Amino acid sequence: MEVMGTDQPTRAAPEIVMDQMPLKPRSCAIAATMKLIGDRWSVLVIREMSYGVHRFDQIVGCIGVSRDVLTARLRKLEKVGVIERRQYREHPPRYEYHLTPAGEELRPLLLSLFQWGSKWAVDEPPSGLVHECGHALEPKCRCGHRSQRVKTTGVAMHARERRHGDP
Repeated sequence: MEVMGTDQPTRAAPEIVMDQMPLKPRSCAIAATMKLIGDRWSVLVIREMSYGVHRFDQIVGCIGVSRDVLTARLRKLEKVGVIERRQYREHPPRYEYHLTPAGEELRPLLLSLFQWGSKWAVDEPPSGLVHECGHALEPKCRCGHRSQRVKTTGVAMHARERRHGDP
């Protein structure tokens, strides 16, 4: 699986020199994402659902979180549209939790975190990523225009044109 850029051409916008911006909190998609899913337990819940674990007790057992904390994370992730509850039993009512399309789109993030953690956070990775074809999976970020691998030094922040009514 590769993380691809958009195929849509973008209009040239003035490049922002980040170290010359005013010192104030930045409006940022990364910060907004972290606000929604940025704690350890939420990311691990999403990981388990991406592995096919959908029931509350199974999730508790797989990530080692308290029931109260898991309940709070599930409610938050459902509220922000990352997961959805599906009833699988009526008496007593029981639910499974599944990723929504927005949650499914977090898979490249999980794969990148796995890849980074295997290299930098553990001495010996307990597992590796294998694609359905049987070969090792190496998530890579590629330019949607030229399909070249993207390096941090080749990415620039571009200001979005403000529209009437934007803050």
